Amino acid sequence: MPDIKELLAKARPRERTIKLLLAGDIAGEIERLEDKLREVSEDWQPADLTEQHPGKAISAQIAKLREQARESEAEFKLRNIGDEAYSSLMAAHPATNENEGFDSVTFPRALIAASCVDPAMTVDDVKALFEVITQGQIKELFDAAWDVHNSSGLVPFSLAGSALLAALGDVK
Repeated sequence: MPDIKELLAKARPRERTIKLLLAGDIAGEIERLEDKLREVSEDWQPADLTEQHPGKAISAQIAKLREQARESEAEFKLRNIGDEAYSSLMAAHPATNENEGFDSVTFPRALIAASCVDPAMTVDDVKALFEVITQGQIKELFDAAWDVHNSSGLVPFSLAGSALLAALGDVK
């Protein structure tokens, strides 16, 4: 049985990386064009066999915008800050509601700022980011920060990865 010093030498803080789409305007335009594509597809009746579907040009626009959207994605790498720092952070943001474990406004911002190692952010940076991303993205970022501090030690299971290996006959 290895001793604790050997185990500690191998230990690394939990990390997680997520991607956020930062071009909200492009996402909105894609949604608008997808609605338009649905509309023209429902009503379209070709006059003859040579007539092109009006959705072809719209689909090309959507494809171009999707590429631009992918280019606007940013990765956020979050890392566990350790038990003492985490406990101190929670204590610094006490709940205003007795049914919660922390202040639901200030703690998420502080935890993200403390946990995000790439890009490094201050609480003010997090606040500024929250002004331009959606509530869903805020939740995704906080969930990732929460996860690196509160998840179990299990290696995450990849259904897609396992399915691909099974399909390729590489399951061990």
